[in-house]
Amino acid sequence: MTQLPRFPEEEAVQVAGNTCEEVGVPLPSQEELDARNRLFGHAGVSRAQDVLLARYALASTEEAFVLLRNASQRFNIKLHTLAEAVVRTPAPDHDAALWFPGRARHSPPPLTGIALDRGARSSQGAVLKALLNRVLSLTQTPMGNVQLAGNGRLHLARHTGLNKYFTDFFAFVDTPTTACSQAAAERRQVTVADVATAAVFDEASRHAILQTGSRAAHSVPLVSRAGAVLGMVSSHHERPLGALAGAQLAALERTGTDAGRWLSWHRSTVVLDALEHLHATATAARA
Repeated sequence: MTQLPRFPEEEAVQVAGNTCEEVGVPLPSQEELDARNRLFGHAGVSRAQDVLLARYALASTEEAFVLLRNASQRFNIKLHTLAEAVVRTPAPDHDAALWFPGRARHSPPPLTGIALDRGARSSQGAVLKALLNRVLSLTQTPMGNVQLAGNGRLHLARHTGLNKYFTDFFAFVDTPTTACSQAAAERRQVTVADVATAAVFDEASRHAILQTGSRAAHSVPLVSRAGAVLGMVSSHHERPLGALAGAQLAALERTGTDAGRWLSWHRSTVVLDALEHLHATATAARA
């Protein structure tokens, strides 16, 4: 992978931190990344198909996939998000008309400082886009990404300013050798002042970050009211980064908390609506 240095005075140290081949570290090829991402992406959907096949005595896994796809499209939810919910959520009572009887409904929580059209307050895609814009405005950089937590890993849900190798490499993160995974594990903001020398990265991850033009990063956990980390938002910077100002850190923490509470609401409202619809459709078809 060719290095793309942004600043001539920094080229030597960037390249020094990026030549994984020289220290015997294998770099995954694009083909290997594509195969891994297909595996991770399809595995959750396949598990959900198997659950639905057994639960509703469906004729085939294709019928299960159609149920998932239709509910995903109707409620504007990513297919893998819905599939994960099918596997994660306890099954409905046998022959129950409703999966979640007596479920309380609430309006989406406020998102301080995040510009969002009123009609988009329940759209995960719109919220993640606005969240990323807010964080990049606070940190004054055009590069960043949002990851969501699920199945014991982080998966890339939104990004801007980052190239294909980066987004494919970090499509799924399930190792502790990144700043985002460290921030998620410790439930706190993490600043990587200089990617080229930071000890948190393994060399393949370091390479993937440096080659996209990022030299520093700041990661913010998206934390629910119960303290669960439901995702991460990270800004990437072309130059090594000093300490962020206290006002910036406070605003970022508030943004992460608000977004985490919104994601929790989305899981307990919109995603459950989709599951309820899926259950009703499958039950009616079986009858």
